[in-house]
Amino acid sequence: MTAEPVRATEPRVPLSRERVLRTAVAIADEHGIAAVTMRRVADELGAEAMSLYHHVANKDALLDGAVDLVVAEINDAVDALEPGPDWKAAVRARILTARAVLLHHRWASRVLETRTAVSPEVVRYHDRLVGLLHAGGFSYDLVHHALHALGSRALGFSQELFDPGAGASAAPLPAALAADIPSLVAMLAEVGHDDPGSTLGWCDDQTEFEFGLDLLLDGLGRKL
Repeated sequence: MTAEPVRATEPRVPLSRERVLRTAVAIADEHGIAAVTMRRVADELGAEAMSLYHHVANKDALLDGAVDLVVAEINDAVDALEPGPDWKAAVRARILTARAVLLHHRWASRVLETRTAVSPEVVRYHDRLVGLLHAGGFSYDLVHHALHALGSRALGFSQELFDPGAGASAAPLPAALAADIPSLVAMLAEVGHDDPGSTLGWCDDQTEFEFGLDLLLDGLGRKL
């Protein structure tokens, strides 16, 4: 009788804060931020939910860390850019690069809007933006005004006037309401088009974002 060969077992990869946070990002990317729970992350890692608390204090800390990973990705992307001599082109490229990263993590902008903790990565991003504007000839006072004017757009996203939520599309206006808002109806009749990937359901979000960004940068340029 021969002995059964002993099967080698793969060593279990220990949990770490980075593994926990990257798993949370992956879940949010695929299923949306509502799917990110301590239990779901633990299940994906093949661990007990309680073991996650050695690396993140609670769900808020999990979300803070996950969105920090995304902003770190933004920082890596914008740090690779060549600024060039034109401040406006450099700032525009930086912001649109940040936006491109956020479009890969569509949940992140909503989390950024609701976070109250100071994010070192967000602070680092804005520090570099301040330096870029100052090097372009802006006084620090004007840079301060510029940051207020840009708001979240500086980081690559903006809150839309109307946001029906994920998967919603523009529905026809009730006749009674349409009769009371003739100017909006006329505008929508002229510019309306179907863009399933847009926030409103009839706008090209990227075009509108760039239009607003260029408007702000042109206005700031006139202040120099």
